[in-house]
Amino acid sequence: MARPVTLCTGQWADLPVADLARKCREFGFDGLELACWGDHFEVDKALADDGYCAKRREILAENGMQVFAISNHLVGQAVLDRIDQRHQAILPPYVWGDGDPAGVNQRAAEELKNTARAAQKLGVTVVNGFTGSSIWHLLYSFPPVTPRMIDLGFELLAERFNPILDVFAECGVKFALEVHPTEIAFDLYTAERALQTLKYREEFGFNFDPSHLIWQGVDPVEFIRAFPDRIYHVHMKDAKVTLDGRTGILSSHLNFGDPRRGWDFRSLGRGGVNFEEIIRALNEVGYQGPLSVEWEDSGMDREHGAKEACKFVRKVDFEPGKIAFDAAFDKEEQTQA
Repeated sequence: MARPVTLCTGQWADLPVADLARKCREFGFDGLELACWGDHFEVDKALADDGYCAKRREILAENGMQVFAISNHLVGQAVLDRIDQRHQAILPPYVWGDGDPAGVNQRAAEELKNTARAAQKLGVTVVNGFTGSSIWHLLYSFPPVTPRMIDLGFELLAERFNPILDVFAECGVKFALEVHPTEIAFDLYTAERALQTLKYREEFGFNFDPSHLIWQGVDPVEFIRAFPDRIYHVHMKDAKVTLDGRTGILSSHLNFGDPRRGWDFRSLGRGGVNFEEIIRALNEVGYQGPLSVEWEDSGMDREHGAKEACKFVRKVDFEPGKIAFDAAFDKEEQTQA
């Protein structure tokens, strides 16, 4: 059976969830991956109002939408980050508070715990998100970066995320980190180190998103094969490297959508990601969860892009084979059968 196709609602948070659910029914999606911002899924309300989650599910059901996961990337970013004024724009006021960095880190961690509790009430078992990173600014080793400085960043991951993951375990919910620039894990080797640091806790895995790997030169298929039992959720998202001799892979402080950038996100099938091989790899590792479109393309109308992306995912997805294609010619096997 084909995997369900959902839409990550984070890039659509300007629309009320009821309006977006109606649109997604028209676009052809099976469900929504609800972002914990806008009015799509509000963690504080889910915990305070016993009827909130039922009402959210009712809105989705009225439009033929399912929900398999929720996402709280923005709050997760503030758990490990070195807090500055940028974070105020992405955090709920009750998490930002007075902006004192230590307080923001602490409140963000508590909100992520509450997200697990809210997910349990909603009846989903995966929360996608970010961790942030206290050592992202040390990416380029000049002035010289000592190994101990990097060690401290991963030790902070263990210190702050183990208590969070304890709550996830209590709730029967998994945390799926989207491996991504500015997170403690942004490529294959840092993802492996994050798992090692957390002692391979079952509650911690990955929201696989190829768009953040391909522009770094990391093969997304190799990532799947490296972590076959840790792919807890999948984002379908494309990106295109556009180096032309003047552009740089670090993007020159040019914002997304600027044609001078060395790479950018693209609508599905219009970038450089080989989704054929990704589907084959997901079949190899037995992933049967949703394929969630995270649509980002500054050069295209988003409604056109969402419709196109939904069709693209349905076309590229396929079930794994159950028998070898030449099994009919194996006389010995037929005799034994």
